[in-house]
Amino acid sequence: MSKKSIKSDLVRIDRMKDAEIDYSDIPPLNKSFFTKATEAWPPTKRQLTIRLDADVLKWLKARGRGYQTRINRILRAAMESQGPRTRSRSATAPKKAVGHAAN
Repeated sequence: MSKKSIKSDLVRIDRMKDAEIDYSDIPPLNKSFFTKATEAWPPTKRQLTIRLDADVLKWLKARGRGYQTRINRILRAAMESQGPRTRSRSATAPKKAVGHAAN
């Protein structure tokens, strides 16, 4: 399929009215769908430094490019298998002092 053909298809689709779109092959949305619905995807990513065991990193890299994406997917699966996050400390609990106490 050529770029020109794709572009003309996109123009044609863009001009379509909602009433002209055939939704018959899309199942109706039920409560289950909305229960499983999540926030906008993908979430923003943050850069960080992480220390991994050498054998773990070797295993991740042995599967080719994208080892950081694999790390993220593994961690996301672990996170999502847990229940909702709960705070272990109260918001008013005192924070531990960092450093040495002054005399």
